[in-house]
This record gives sequence, C-alpha cells and structure tokens, in this order.
Amino acid sequence: MLSDANLQTAGGIPTPARRPRGGRGFTLIELLVVISIMGLIASLAVPALKNLGRSNVRASAVRQMLDDLGRARQLAIGHHTTVYMVFVPTNFFNSTLIDNLNSLPSADHKTALNTISNLVNLQLTGYNFISFGQVGDQPGQHTWHYLSTWQALPDGNFIAPDKFHPASWGTAMAIPTWHTDYSNNIDNWLYVVGSLQPQLYGFNVAQVPFPTDAQGAPMVWMPCLAFDCTGRMISETTDNVHFHHAYIPLAEGSVGVGRDQNKAPMLTPVPGNAITEVPPGSSSSISYNIIDVDPLSGRARIMSHQIP
Repeated sequence: MLSDANLQTAGGIPTPARRPRGGRGFTLIELLVVISIMGLIASLAVPALKNLGRSNVRASAVRQMLDDLGRARQLAIGHHTTVYMVFVPTNFFNSTLIDNLNSLPSADHKTALNTISNLVNLQLTGYNFISFGQVGDQPGQHTWHYLSTWQALPDGNFIAPDKFHPASWGTAMAIPTWHTDYSNNIDNWLYVVGSLQPQLYGFNVAQVPFPTDAQGAPMVWMPCLAFDCTGRMISETTDNVHFHHAYIPLAEGSVGVGRDQNKAPMLTPVPGNAITEVPPGSSSSISYNIIDVDPLSGRARIMSHQIP
C-alpha cells in the first residue's frame, strides 16, 4: 500500500508519484550495430562448429575400427579358430554370384538376395566376422559361421578404395606425410624398384561363403584380415612364414550408389567418380588416419599426422 508521501493529487484523485527515469533506451542505430556484431560472430563460428562435428565423426570411425579389429582378434581366441574380418568392396555383385545363389533352397536364396541388396549401401564401409569352425563343433565336421551381422563405419567415412586393389597387383598407395611421420616404424617389407621403401598395399583375399553361411552358399574371394587362435594376424604374408603389418587408410566423404525411382539402392556398378573424398585427398593428405595392425600381437593402433 502506498504511503501519503508517495501520492500526488490529480483532479482530486490521488495517484502514485512518477519516479524520474534512471536512464535511456537503445537507439535504432545501436541495436543495428549489436545485431551486426552478433551476425559476424555467428558467421565465424559456424565453420568451426562444422569442423568440430566432422572431427567427432572421424574420431568415431577410428574408434569403431580399432574396437572391431580387437573384436576379431578376441573372437579368434574365444572360438579357438581362425577368424576372418571380411570387408565389402565396390561392385562385389556379378552375374556369376547371382547365378550361384539360384542353387540355394528358396528360403536361403531369399535371405542371400536380401543381404546383397542391403550390402549395396555398405561398399567400402561394411565388414563382418566369419570363422571356419568354432568351439563345440564335432571333429571333422567344421562349418563356416558368420559371427555377427554386417557392420558399417559411421556415415561420411569409408576405407580408401586403393586399399581394395589386391595386394598381388603390387600397386602401392603413396601417403608422403605418413611416410615422413613414421619413417622409422613403418613395416618395410617389400623391395620396390631395387630399394626398400615404406608402402601401403591392398588387402589380401580369402575364399569364404558369401553373402551368408548357408550350406551351399557360393565361395567368393573377398578382401579380409585373418587372426588365428592365438590372436596373431596371419593374412599379411607372401610366403606363410614371414608376416608383415596391415595398414588400413580411412577416408572422409561419400560413396555414391545407384538408386531406382523409389530411391532404393540398385545392383549397378559404382564408377570411380562416384567416390568422393571431402576434403579431397583426406586419406592421403595431412589429415590422414591409418590403422596399423601388428602381425605378432594382432593389436591395432591409429597413425595420424604428427605436428612437429
């Protein structure tokens, strides 16, 4: 309730006394200046936030690949057998594969075709684990077993396509910055033009049932890494006596696949120009990320650019 001291009389009606204004409001020009400054700050922050998001996705892909390589190793030890980590290359489907699937029973045939359709989106990004035999199999009655569902790297990441060139081609993938960063601990296992040079070559391949482990499924040569029952990596060898490291370069960008009018993926070839690295050369430039798998221990680590 107002006291008498705070009342004024206007036409005989007491009204509250007006207090003097303690300050003035913003002018239109001042408001425009503030809005302009906020817009400038936002324009500078957005690219940084985008790069932060991209870095998080890249880190997620690296972490997933390291974890799943470790999983393949542990599966081999746990099942006391050789486990193959099989990767999905581009254009893995062909008429011979489709024809061979026709010999499967109807239920297995339908499952195999569905699996192939689902793998179209996983070219250069997908992988699974498969073993020949496992603990509990009867002697002499070992069969192939897929040990998981097909996995995929996070969207926006894939394995560099040059890694899928067969190692037997002898085609090296040059990553000069990586060679400089790790010149003393890259596995120099192959002589190139008469001199020992650190190089990165394609996956070795193994013949495994694909795309399912159903009895009678076609045996297909697929890119893979293999771990034996002790956890060693045994796929990277030229003579089954001497083993060398496996290097897996990760890239950022997209792999474009064909789609029908309903935007469903189609079994059509993926041309080279449909594989885009963002930024260009992300698998081989200063922003490279290479997974290094040690053959003796089977353990994996990340190799990336070292800032001096």
